[in-house]
Amino acid sequence: MKKIQLIECVPNFSEGRNPEIIKKIAAEIESVEGVKLLDIDSGKATNRTVVTFVGEPEAVVEAAYKAIIIAGELIDMRNHKGEHPRMGATDVCPLVPVSGITMEETAKYAVKLAKMVGENLQIPVYLYGYSQPDKARNDLSVIREGEYEGFSEKIKLNEWKPDFGPHTFNLKTGATVIGARDFLIAYNVNINSISTRIANRIAFDVREAGRLKRIGNPVSGKIELDKDGEAIRIPGKCKAVKAMGWYIEEYGIAQITANLTNYNVTPLHIFYNEICKSAESRGVRVTGSELVGLVPLSAMLDAGKYFLEKQQRSSGVSDKELIHIAIKSLGLDELSPFDPNKKIIEYCINNNENNLVSLSCSDFADITASESTAPGGGSVAALCGALGASLTSMVANVSANKKGWEDKYSYFSDFAEKAQNLKKQLLFYVDEDTRSFAGIIEAFKLPKSNEKEIEHRKNEIERASLYATVVPLETMKISSKILELADEMIKNGNPNTISDGASGILCCKTAIQAAYYNVIVNAKGLKDKNKAKELATTAKEILDLNNSKADEILKRVEDAIAF
Repeated sequence: MKKIQLIECVPNFSEGRNPEIIKKIAAEIESVEGVKLLDIDSGKATNRTVVTFVGEPEAVVEAAYKAIIIAGELIDMRNHKGEHPRMGATDVCPLVPVSGITMEETAKYAVKLAKMVGENLQIPVYLYGYSQPDKARNDLSVIREGEYEGFSEKIKLNEWKPDFGPHTFNLKTGATVIGARDFLIAYNVNINSISTRIANRIAFDVREAGRLKRIGNPVSGKIELDKDGEAIRIPGKCKAVKAMGWYIEEYGIAQITANLTNYNVTPLHIFYNEICKSAESRGVRVTGSELVGLVPLSAMLDAGKYFLEKQQRSSGVSDKELIHIAIKSLGLDELSPFDPNKKIIEYCINNNENNLVSLSCSDFADITASESTAPGGGSVAALCGALGASLTSMVANVSANKKGWEDKYSYFSDFAEKAQNLKKQLLFYVDEDTRSFAGIIEAFKLPKSNEKEIEHRKNEIERASLYATVVPLETMKISSKILELADEMIKNGNPNTISDGASGILCCKTAIQAAYYNVIVNAKGLKDKNKAKELATTAKEILDLNNSKADEILKRVEDAIAF
């Protein structure tokens, strides 16, 4: 099966005050089939709009091209004023690999887009990031230096000849920067001050480039030079971070505005904490923060875990709770509500409205009880296993927070996290089991009017049937891992939760038994009898081993709670 390639495009347009212009740009993007518009983030003070959309590469390139055309028609840079550095109507248009595609491949699509814009629209285009082979001019801030007002002269220099398009400046559209880059988090931290000077000093403390080293007075002293006559810099605290300070009139506060160019090097929460330390040393206080555009789920989960660990609380909780902790700890809802479904990229891409796991308990029970054969036993088996994982995580979390067991906190927190990860996997298989069954139905519907179609249909039925056998087998394997965790939690956890641990064992035992029946039934339909026998044998081994293990654990529980 061909793997779907997805890239994200995050064009920044120099318009944040006229909603009609923004709507027209968004409409051009949405007019392209295969593209999904995820987010529109406009700022009045910056007079800038960041749009985020995803899709397969060719569709994304087409949508970006159409957006750049309409932006060039509707935005006149001769009249533009705003706090954010800029050089064109479409100021920057990065492509970001999401799934099924390499950075090298993404960079080629960025070059293709840049060539179309430069040659067809007569807009000067500069490549940056992974699309720009010249390291002397692949940094966005270096390219944009001088901004719109200074580019009429800058573009005349040989070293600043555009990669595509005319070697003269287009006064109406300005110039555009297009490239491929890693996921970037655009992030602003608020302080209880209106001073841009203080905000800039904090930014200099934390950004990778730091500040210029001066002789005597650190602010007004003469810049210190090295032996080659180059200015010496004092590096800031955070690698892979660009930052500056500004005042936002619509909020009435100063902010440290930053780009975290690699959030794996400097995570969101670490950057926020360094800002807090610097602000406190300068007599001001951080009051909250805001995300511009979208943020990866992992960045939010890591932040939630970090703050829970700082509180010496178990981090083995649901994603929803981790995200809530991250929002409150970072103050992401200070200036406006923070909706995870609209701000976290994975939640925007994966619309879960039609998923079984998004249903209420009663709705899930109702749809299972209907005349449809799906969801059926396989999905219910996965759900039983997920509930077993949830109960195991509960025992670990209650034990982690037990008074007098503070020295055991990290031990139980680790087990709670493991159980949560297994729970996530099983919740995926709740829907995947139903999807695999649907795959068999679709295969049977394929045409069979000639030999080629008959052969193709036969192969697709076999492929779908094999996958429908593997899915419940995975449910068995994951549920058996939960049994091991539950066993240790029953042995070492809070004694008051022993019945909850036993309930988790029963859920896992049921999940394994029920999934086993699905493996056997589906394996019988396979044409490859050797493969069918292999899968059935593996399933029987897992069933026998875990049945005896579950019964032994439950016997210990009964002995422990007997009158």
